[in-house]
Amino acid sequence: MGAPRLLPTTLGAYVAKRFLGTILLTFLVCSFLIYVIDLVEMLRQSGKRGGIAGWKIAWLTLLRLPAYTEFLLSFGVLVGSIGALLMLSRKSELAVIRAAGMSAWQFLRPGLIVAFMLGVFSVTLYNPLAASARAYGDQLFNEYFGRETNLLQAGTAGSWLRQDGLDGQSVLTAGGAARNGLELTAVTAFVYDTQGHFKERLDAQKATLLDGYWKLENVTVARPGDEPESYGLYLLSTYLSPEQISDALGRVIAISFWELPGLIEVAEKAQLSTANLRLQYELLLSRPFLCLVMVLLAATVSLKSFRGGGIQTMVVTGMIGGFGFFLLAEISRQLGSAGLVDPRIAVWFPITLALVATTTVLLHQEDG
Repeated sequence: MGAPRLLPTTLGAYVAKRFLGTILLTFLVCSFLIYVIDLVEMLRQSGKRGGIAGWKIAWLTLLRLPAYTEFLLSFGVLVGSIGALLMLSRKSELAVIRAAGMSAWQFLRPGLIVAFMLGVFSVTLYNPLAASARAYGDQLFNEYFGRETNLLQAGTAGSWLRQDGLDGQSVLTAGGAARNGLELTAVTAFVYDTQGHFKERLDAQKATLLDGYWKLENVTVARPGDEPESYGLYLLSTYLSPEQISDALGRVIAISFWELPGLIEVAEKAQLSTANLRLQYELLLSRPFLCLVMVLLAATVSLKSFRGGGIQTMVVTGMIGGFGFFLLAEISRQLGSAGLVDPRIAVWFPITLALVATTTVLLHQEDG
């Protein structure tokens, strides 16, 4: 009675290793290519500045790599799953498995489990690592190249930050930013009271975000009906904290999965747009299920026997299907980012559609 139970376990482990090996190999090859491309770009930029050691550029590029490659996982799962299934078919192992009375759903189960666990690992561990490495890499980039990113600037005319505080709402803009948005220069702020009425305009040489307030230096305060007054120091309340402002204003690529819920709450309290933050959170939540869909998509084009021919056509069909799905997902993501579609719908609709389509195709292939 033990042998029948042992055989599926051994076979399942073998299939799982096949999937894991090909997926990781695909991911590593793509990561290496991205690293080389980014390294060439960094070397080009350093050549203009000069005086930057080669090992520093290589280390900076390596710190930037995880944030770029975590989005490759779904593509790696698709290509790796196609490769794993084709290898099993080429050695007639799929034929033997089917002859033993196992359906596609049974021998795909190890691959589905591997893909789902890789997705969970990517979200819970790899993403926080990538966010931390990217944040540190941005600091080194500013240090090496002598640049400070203006986190408030969205275009040539700049953009405005709307926030709330104990004393009421205020709207700020700045000519420049340092320390990831914690220090602003050439600051202009329009302050409103708790009833929403305009209270005063502030023009400051510098602003530093502390715990619960902005510390403005060399400030000119203009109030309706009064002459402008000058202050060496002026405090402006805010709900944004120093630990959260850089992420709330910065790129979602440098935000950890575990930090996103708190940042969304803070951004809502400060009356900042949360569309990109919510979209990123939903994208991360959906990643394990996206990996499942990629395995099913690979199975729809990879289960045909090598002896039947048409392998190249199957692979090309699978790649076209994958790129078509990614294109649909990107269009949906852009709609969600623009606020035209709810972030949940923007993220989960393409995945649900692909899940239904691949399942239907597999059921037709298996049952006719």
